[in-house]
Order: sequence, then C-alpha cells, then structure tokens
Amino acid sequence: MHMPSSNSSAPILEGDPIVWAQALWKQLNTDRWPLSVQELPTGTVLVGGAVRDGLIGRLQKHPDLDLIVPERAIELSNNLARTLGGRCVVLDSKRDIARLVIEGWTIDLAAQEGANLEEDLWRRDFRLNAIALTLEAIPRLVDPTGGLSDLQQKKLVVVHEQNLLDDPLRLLRGLRLMAELQLTAEAQTWALIHRHHKLLPQAAPERIQAELQRIANAPWADEVLTLLPSTGLLNSWQNTSAIISQPPPCNEDAKALTPLEQKLALPLARLTYLLSDEGLFQLRFSKRQRQRCEFLRHWQNHNDGKAFANLAEVDRMQLHLDLEKDLPALILQLPLDSQLQWLKRWRNPNDPLFHPSSPVDGHLLQKSLNLPKGRNLGDLLRHLCQERAFGRLHNQEQALHEASHWWKQKQTLL
Repeated sequence: MHMPSSNSSAPILEGDPIVWAQALWKQLNTDRWPLSVQELPTGTVLVGGAVRDGLIGRLQKHPDLDLIVPERAIELSNNLARTLGGRCVVLDSKRDIARLVIEGWTIDLAAQEGANLEEDLWRRDFRLNAIALTLEAIPRLVDPTGGLSDLQQKKLVVVHEQNLLDDPLRLLRGLRLMAELQLTAEAQTWALIHRHHKLLPQAAPERIQAELQRIANAPWADEVLTLLPSTGLLNSWQNTSAIISQPPPCNEDAKALTPLEQKLALPLARLTYLLSDEGLFQLRFSKRQRQRCEFLRHWQNHNDGKAFANLAEVDRMQLHLDLEKDLPALILQLPLDSQLQWLKRWRNPNDPLFHPSSPVDGHLLQKSLNLPKGRNLGDLLRHLCQERAFGRLHNQEQALHEASHWWKQKQTLL
C-alpha cells in the first residue's frame, strides 16, 4: 500500500552533516508559510514532525508546524490571528500552548518549558521528535538527545520514562510513528510501552482515536497491527474475538486492489479488526464510521467460506446495500479468484446487484399506479430493487408491470 508522497525528496541525512540544517531550511521553503519568520520572536525554533519529516525526505506540501517560542505563546497566537486573519485555538492554557489556523495551515505555538531550549527538548516523547531547527539567519540543528542518529538507524527511542507517564498518549504514538516511518522500537522503549500500557485510558478518547486512525492509514501498518494487541494498549476497546481468531488485514490481502481501493478498504478493515463496536463508541468515532465498521463486521461474520454463495437473495442484496461503497473492505476476506470476480463487478457502476437501485422511483409509482405514500411503497421499491438485482427486470415497462402485480397481491392479503 505504500506510496511515496508527491512532495517527497531525497533524505537530507544521507548527505554531509555540515549542510543538513541549510538543506532542511531550503526544503521547508519558509517563503511559502502564511506568516513571516520575522513576525516571530527572537529565539523561536521549529521542532517535531516538520523537522523530522524534512530530514528523511517526506515533508508534505503544507506540513503542520510546531514552534517553540520563549514565552507567552497564547498571547502571540492571538496577536498573529488578528494581524493575519487566522484563528487562534487554545490547546493547553496551563502549559501555554495554542494553535494558529490560517490559509489551510496549522501552526502550533508552545512556550518553552525549562530554562533553555535543550531542557525543553529533553521533555519530549521520543528522541527523533526532540530535534529543533533554529530560525536564525544561519539555521542550526539542535539535537541534545541523539534523535538524528535514531532517524538514520530507523530506531524509536524514548527520551525518558517519565515523559511517557506525563502524557500516556505517547505510548500509542510510538506505535503510530513505527507504522508511518518504518521504525523499530529499541528494546527498553518497547519494554516501557508494555509496562505502562494501562495508563493509556487516561488520555482523551479523541486523541486516542486520532492516533488509531493514523495507524490504520499508515504505509507500514502491517507489522504494527500484529504487535499492537500484544502491548495491552487497546485492552479497554479491542475486538478480542477477531484478534484471537484471525490475522489482521494486510497489504498482501489487498494486492488485487488498486491503490485507491486499498486506501478505501484497508483502514476500514483494520479499525474493524482492532476495535469492538463498544470500543469505537467509547473512543468517540463518528456515528457514520461506527456504522461502517458494524456493517463490515456483520457481513464478515456471515462469510460462508464460499464467497457468500449460500446467502439467500434477500440477504445478498442487503449485503450490497449495507456495503456498497465499502465493499472492497469485505472483498479482502475472499480468496483471490473471488476477489477478482467481485472487484470486476464492483468496478462496474451499472451492475444491478453490486450497486443496487430500484428501476423506478417512488414518484413514478405513485403517479402511474395511483399508490399512496407509506411503508408499503417502501417495501415495493425494495422488491423492485431485488428483482432488478437478480436479472428479472430489464426496463421501466417491466418494472411497472411487476409493481402493479405486487401491489394487487398485497391488497389481496390485506
């Protein structure tokens, strides 16, 4: 499923260390930022994901920018919002952290913690996230913990155990970084994630949800999905039955799908595999997302091992009504030959079973047959949809004839 970003470039860390900072500065292209570096106070530095991603050649067109300022970050964010026409969101009033949203960019500003920049960086989660780039005329990389070496070696190393305890979400974030950056956790870091897994429920459900969404969409999610249940991090929410009985959905399962179909199918299948219906609810997933997972789980549980060949007509049509847009997520579970057959039909928008619809609408039925609104009309539309899906209706004339016959039978029974 891995597809390089359209904005990817050669990793800076493969070059000369003397020019790393200058190369990163050039890649960041600060002239495109929605605010000028000159509008920021002296001593401001860039940290976090933009620095890390720029160094390894995966910087996005509009990277989220995390800035450390010497003091009064919320006040500065408010002033910039007024001056530049953006919006300020206070993220943590106690720690003086705010977000500036402007022109499609997200810029987080945080007041420096500790007596100096190095002390602030030592309070961060993982060493590869504790690298700063100064915004000076001659930029410098500040790396007191050894994050540059970790990036080169593709290692995930915690800065301090206490830093994980200060914000337990960092336990799950470590696995997300492994899935996004193809990292291997250093032994002590992995042991700490296992040791403190019970703390994760202390984090806000929305934050946990966001990390899981990113893991499900990550290019190297396969290994992490195999490891994640064993950590205990998801004990409060996980889909125990699936994790015990089957392997997680992986890239190999999706090899018959196009990249766009993989992007649709794998994240949904992964979330359904990881989380129970109650877990999805507790982690504040949207109603629509919960419904998508519930439908997929329902039909996965009804797989007869024969590509659903044993389903009654009414159930087979309900499958396609429930999963029409999400069908590739179910197709992952089928044998390869069945996958190819189903995908061929699903890719045809005119296939009457894989994209079910009534051959006539309710207004035409009411007008042509003088039918009243109500539940019976809905049942009739569903009947016509099923007749069309299984090849017994081919045009509007046949549909109206069948509708008249069905309605007369219904009235007789009443």
